[in-house]
Amino acid sequence: MAKEKEYPVAETPKMAPVHPGEVLREDVLPALGLNVIEAAKGLRVSRQTLHRILAGKMAVSPEMAVRLGKFCGNGPGLWLRLQAAYDLWHAEKRLRGEVRRIPTRRAA
Repeated sequence: MAKEKEYPVAETPKMAPVHPGEVLREDVLPALGLNVIEAAKGLRVSRQTLHRILAGKMAVSPEMAVRLGKFCGNGPGLWLRLQAAYDLWHAEKRLRGEVRRIPTRRAA
């Protein structure tokens, strides 16, 4: 299997990536014709847990990604990548000043 290369972006995008809960709330659940109660039952999680994810107040954990991937038929990777992009963008914004003071070291 070929190793993926990471290409650093010179600047953090101005707009935050969408939280995976927003994708669920705005696109997935309506497309499936489900309300929160039905989706929570299908995912085998509490309604409160699903509400927190839909509101963007709770991250999609690897365990929840497995549930969502099975439920939606698209696998867990998509949900983890959405969450990682969201988390990374916010971390870079939050730590921007401190990270500027960290030197970059390169191997010889």
